[in-house]
Amino acid sequence: MDFSLSPAAQDATDRMWAFMREDVFPAEPEWAAYLREHGEHATPPVMERLTKSARERGLWNLFLPAVSGLTNLEYASVAEVSGWSPVIAPEAINCQAPDTGNMEVLHLFGTPEQKQRWLDPLMAGEIRSAFAMTEPDVASSDATNIETSIVRDGDEYIINGRKWWISGVADERCQIFIVMGKTEPGAGSYRQQSMILVPRDTPGVTIARHLPIFGYQDQHGHSEIVFDDVRVPAANLVAAEGDGFAIAQARLGPGRIHHAMRAIGMAERALALMVDRAGRRTAFGAKLSDQGVVRDLIAESRMEIDQVRLYVYKTAWLIDAEGVKAAQSEISGIKVAAPAVATKVIDRAIEVYGAAGVSDDTPLAYFYAWARVLRIVDGPDAVHRRSIARHELRRERPYTG
Repeated sequence: MDFSLSPAAQDATDRMWAFMREDVFPAEPEWAAYLREHGEHATPPVMERLTKSARERGLWNLFLPAVSGLTNLEYASVAEVSGWSPVIAPEAINCQAPDTGNMEVLHLFGTPEQKQRWLDPLMAGEIRSAFAMTEPDVASSDATNIETSIVRDGDEYIINGRKWWISGVADERCQIFIVMGKTEPGAGSYRQQSMILVPRDTPGVTIARHLPIFGYQDQHGHSEIVFDDVRVPAANLVAAEGDGFAIAQARLGPGRIHHAMRAIGMAERALALMVDRAGRRTAFGAKLSDQGVVRDLIAESRMEIDQVRLYVYKTAWLIDAEGVKAAQSEISGIKVAAPAVATKVIDRAIEVYGAAGVSDDTPLAYFYAWARVLRIVDGPDAVHRRSIARHELRRERPYTG
């Protein structure tokens, strides 16, 4: 395994860093000020300026290998840089969740008509989308529990159910939902589910509320949606009936690389802030950077970030070399490891900042909230540990003693 950056990855990463320093970081105060004045779910005009710059720099849709020419391993370094400003940067380069996963679904499984109607405007950044799977009344970490019904009625499907924590819905640009539900409850456990496209303005779709995370309202929202006798054309089905579980698995592999690397980017920024604070702050007659306890926090953070980055690189390399199925254990592993490391590093930075670390004067409080949430979204840590353990229990050992 060679994890050195290829010329293409180095070039993309260098251009991404230039974009961050020249455009993204300076835009953060303007972004925050606009939301304070116009509401938490408004769309700050500065984003139009950022996306224009990203396009001019060739930083657009880099997450999709078929479009960018970058492998998952090559894109990983770009995703990490975007994690330094995780609210603004991913969207600025059209590489934000959940749109990346939804674009992958449409790219891999969509019909020509579905691609023209929804994929093309998503890739152009003209609209946004949501992935509606999680439900309030069942443990959605086990996707076989999903209760939303998708019933065929002639040339239409009728959808009934309630979804929540559906990311992106509060954004007025979110125009299409990919909804996961059951088309055949009597089939095998992994053939009951299907995915279907539901436009936002379809009669019977109600946005019930936008849910906060640790008191924060995400700009794009995490929402509860009610589907009450919602009718859509049968042509809106993605792939075939019963393919929903397989589509979900294909969708989550590369997406977890992106999430993990953005988490590492957040951790790196937290470490940079920690080091800066330690060098400027004096307590008990010495700079914090001279205090042994603070040096321990810095050293532990450096080692943990570098270890988990290599883990993610290995996973990306394995997906590129052998496909998502061959990397299932590693995909689960990085989903647990990267947010856990980010949470620890951000927490240490907060410790060094003291009260300032839990205020809005730094991004650390928001980073901490989001890093902790990453340990739940796309499957909680316990579920992924279960998958890793099952894989290990089946693994053949060269020697047991």
